[in-house]
Amino acid sequence: MKEHRLRPPLDDETVARLRAGDRVLISGTVYTARDAAHLRMVDALKRGEPLPFGLQGQVIYYVGPTPTPPGKVIGSAGPTTSRRMDPLTPILLEHGLKATIGKGARSEPVKEAMRKFKAVYLAAVGGAGALLAQRVLAAEVVAYEDLGPEAVRRLTVEDFPALVINDIYGGDLYEAGKAQYRNAL
Repeated sequence: MKEHRLRPPLDDETVARLRAGDRVLISGTVYTARDAAHLRMVDALKRGEPLPFGLQGQVIYYVGPTPTPPGKVIGSAGPTTSRRMDPLTPILLEHGLKATIGKGARSEPVKEAMRKFKAVYLAAVGGAGALLAQRVLAAEVVAYEDLGPEAVRRLTVEDFPALVINDIYGGDLYEAGKAQYRNAL
């Protein structure tokens, strides 16, 4: 396991250095999007319309932050379950998305798309939304404001921590962990 410092946008060479089990610290711009925003973005792509932000090399964090307390830039910002976005993720990967951040395992079609389009899946610690929010320096709604917490936001983050779960080589930290547990029995 290695630790990597990432600064989006990511390129193929950077993504190729990441392996399942590696730790990453992300600094720079990360976008937020969940179910409803994914649906709107995929619909826009199918209609040939521009997206609220260019996908090339970008990172999407699956989060719907809580209301922003006074004096803060964002409320609690913990990851949501990634599988809910799985039906819509491959097309975003095809259009240049390089990483997603969430919690929980991904479907086989998403893992295949990550290998094909050279992208990774990162996990943030669930239940630690208040701590993760401390890594967000700025937050701005950039699209779909009517979705409330699920609006697309541009976050500026510093040393945002995550683990590489799925890499471009088929590595899967969750499966490796299960295998290690079975072998220990």
